Amino acid sequence: MKTVKHEEMRKEYERKDLGKGIRGKYHKEYKKGTNLVLLSPDVAAVFPDDAAVNEALRNLMKIARQSAGLTKHSA
Repeated sequence: MKTVKHEEMRKEYERKDLGKGIRGKYHKEYKKGTNLVLLSPDVAAVFPDDAAVNEALRNLMKIARQSAGLTKHSA
């Protein structure tokens, strides 16, 4: 790979300057990483940040577990 002595970015790069790519190089790290979810604008407007979304989902999970527990006992 050729090194450029300038600290500025070039207007255009050629493929040969980038070197050989390695397929799946970051796959394991990517799989361990976070899940990115795109919220609809109306939903995103209700939640100011990721902490609010996580809190709401945890509360929903808690309610779902409690509801599932009641269903099991009534059967």
